[in-house]
Formats: sequence, structure tokens, C-alpha cells
Amino acid sequence: MVSKASAKEKVKLNEVTITDADFDRLRHLVDSPRYHGAQSSATTNLKEELGRGRIVATNSVPKAVVTMRSQVKVRDMKLDETETYTLVYPEEADINDDKLSVLAPLGRALLGSHVGQVIEFDAPGGKRKLKIEKILYQPEAAGDFHL
Repeated sequence: MVSKASAKEKVKLNEVTITDADFDRLRHLVDSPRYHGAQSSATTNLKEELGRGRIVATNSVPKAVVTMRSQVKVRDMKLDETETYTLVYPEEADINDDKLSVLAPLGRALLGSHVGQVIEFDAPGGKRKLKIEKILYQPEAAGDFHL
């Protein structure tokens, strides 16, 4: 069940926080026939993620939360190396430009996570653990509500 949160609530450990605008667009994406078939397990997993999310108003999402089109610096807990990604919709994904689809395992894990949180996900090479170190850009914090 999806819960609606007040703007003054703090982000809780391991909680997935999603803006109402992102929720609506992503819900439409997972229900779209375009992403069924080859990507059906990815859309099913994203749908589950949306189902456990805490929905907040777009204009009151905490700055420490990864939203769609956020640019995020993460640290690989095993390799102790940092990586930077921008979380995007599937049609915008370009790994050569560090634009990561929300349907990718890491993209789904990043969505709604927050600074300081350690996320774990299944990657093609096995399980990975990444710590969210910093959000370099979050559209909502920058006032870019049109993205």
C-alpha cells in the first residue's frame, strides 16, 4: 500500500520516497504496453517498488532523496570507488553519458533512496552494495518542476 507523507516528515532509513509527479509518470510507464515483453520483469520490479513507496508532494520532497533526473554520486562498498549517475526514463538512458534507466537494477534501487543509505541490488556480475554519498543535482531542489 502506498502512503501519503507530510512535508515535515524526515526520511527514514531504507525507506523509498517518491514524488507524486514521479509516481504518476512511472505508474504510467509500468502500465504501458511499450515496456511489456522483453522488459516485463523490470517493469514488474519497478511496479513493486512503487507499491512500497512513500509518496510526497513534488514541491516538498527532501533534498536528500533521489528523484527522477537526479544526479547522484555513489560509492561501491566493495571496491571503495565512486561513480556518478543521472536517473532517467528508459528512452533517455545512455550509459556512456552516465544516464541510467529507472528500469535497470541500479536505477530501481536508486529511486527514492536517500543520502547515507546503502542500497543492495542484483547486477549482471552479482550482488552490489552502493552507498548514496551525495546528490549533485535534484530537479525539485533546484526548482525544476517541469522535468
